[in-house]
Amino acid sequence: MGHLFTFWHMMRQHKYAVAFVIFLAVVGFIDDDSIMVRYQRQVEIRRLHREIDKYVELYDSETAQLQAIETSSDAIEHLAREKYFMKRPGEDIFVFEEPDNEQ
Repeated sequence: MGHLFTFWHMMRQHKYAVAFVIFLAVVGFIDDDSIMVRYQRQVEIRRLHREIDKYVELYDSETAQLQAIETSSDAIEHLAREKYFMKRPGEDIFVFEEPDNEQ
C-alpha cells in the first residue's frame, strides 16, 4: 500500500509534467493524425511530386517529338531509323548492345 501512496503523491506533485507527457504521446504517436503519420505523408507527397515532374518532362519531350513528326518528314525518317531500325535500300544496319554484367 505504501508504493501506491507514493505513486499517487508523485502524480499529484507532477501533474502538469505527467499531463504533458501524455499529450506528447497522443499527439506524437497514438493519434490517427500524429506527427509520425504526418511525416510519412510528407515523404510520400515529395515522392509523388518527383514522379509528377518526371512524367511532365516525359510528356513535354513526347509532345515536342510528335510536333516535329507532324511538321517534318526528316523527323519521321530519324525516328524510323533510330527506334525501328529501318533503312534505305542498299544500307546496312549494325546494332551494338552493351554486354550484361548480371551473372
